[in-house]
Amino acid sequence: MPFSTFKLCSHIQEALLHVGFTHPTPIQEKVIPLVLEKKDILARAQTGSGKSASFVLPLLELWNADKQEGKAKIKVLVLTPTRELCVQVAEAFESFGAFLHVKPKVVSVIGGEKIGEQLYDIQKGCDIVVATSGRLLDIMSKKQINLSHVEFFVLDEADKMLDLGFEQELNAILEVLPKQRQNLLFSATYPEKMQTIAAKITKRAVDVSIEAEAPTVERIMQRAIEVNKENRAPLLRHLLRENQWELVLVFMANKRAADNIAVKFRKHGFLAESFHGDLLQEDRAWTLKSFKERKIRVLFATDIASRGLDIEAVSCVINFDLPRATEDYIHRIGRTGRAGKEGLAISFIDHEDKAHFALIEKRCGMCVVKEQIKGFELVGEAPKKEKGGAPIKGKRKSKKDKLREQKEGASA
Repeated sequence: MPFSTFKLCSHIQEALLHVGFTHPTPIQEKVIPLVLEKKDILARAQTGSGKSASFVLPLLELWNADKQEGKAKIKVLVLTPTRELCVQVAEAFESFGAFLHVKPKVVSVIGGEKIGEQLYDIQKGCDIVVATSGRLLDIMSKKQINLSHVEFFVLDEADKMLDLGFEQELNAILEVLPKQRQNLLFSATYPEKMQTIAAKITKRAVDVSIEAEAPTVERIMQRAIEVNKENRAPLLRHLLRENQWELVLVFMANKRAADNIAVKFRKHGFLAESFHGDLLQEDRAWTLKSFKERKIRVLFATDIASRGLDIEAVSCVINFDLPRATEDYIHRIGRTGRAGKEGLAISFIDHEDKAHFALIEKRCGMCVVKEQIKGFELVGEAPKKEKGGAPIKGKRKSKKDKLREQKEGASA
């Protein structure tokens, strides 16, 4: 079915044609009519499936059909886990609303930018606020935002917010929102704790799950290359020179590692940069823009880049370091093979990583053939496990467990 079959006004249809959107993705096909019917929704679909447009388009239609004269009031509130996703969602509202006679006033509320400018934009009057929870709470604490007119509340990438310890922040935000509102929750995975979060927001959501859609892992060619840790960087340089990929996203374990390896690769002549949460917002924006424009060809990033980056042309994703969680593996490789295109994902595995990668394979229901590259073969043996040794990836104690142990120790 084409977009023209939806009950979207001619101006939104014109914007769709302008950006080259003709047919909806499966999640858009299911969600858009439900949003237009004012249903609460709990939607599950994989990264890269077009979730943002599935709520942006119908919310623009509903806002446009009921817009009021006078100073704008915040009718739509969208919460996202990262600054990058926040900016992208705000841009989607502006892009799809570009041909409306009265365009919505959209404000991005994110950390890393001057709060004064955001306060000024809010106080001038706005219709749609797209925010990260931390900065929104900062503004709420100053009593400089009125959310009493919110009619539509969207929680995007809700599972990632759970990873970031979002529950308490959500409670504070829900307290100031009107009880009567339309609620839209979107998530790529559905951990058990999501049931608790969803119940706080809505008790009447329509459950939308895209089962027929080909899983991300089936659209992407996956390779697992066995290599000793000290040879990962030389192997990566070899692969980059041999394959001449356009854009490569390399996931690292931490910020320092991302910074260090980017410096080394620049010395070897590669257009490389690092990307992580410690960068100033203007540096993060510049880095992503340069990557999209191919001024940077190799981006070394932490897991902050596993969500909210809409870069269709990523040729290859490299897991230089494996992620701790299976869900993060899916989100990482989902940065390639977007919009139905084929992609490539490569994971580097040494002796210590074999068990963890086997766990990822089991939970993802896949089996990736292990290979070795001539000149970079995996040598030696796996270190013997000793009692009381370092914890295995994915088996570390949670913050909650550590706090519980501290309390028990204090009361003993």
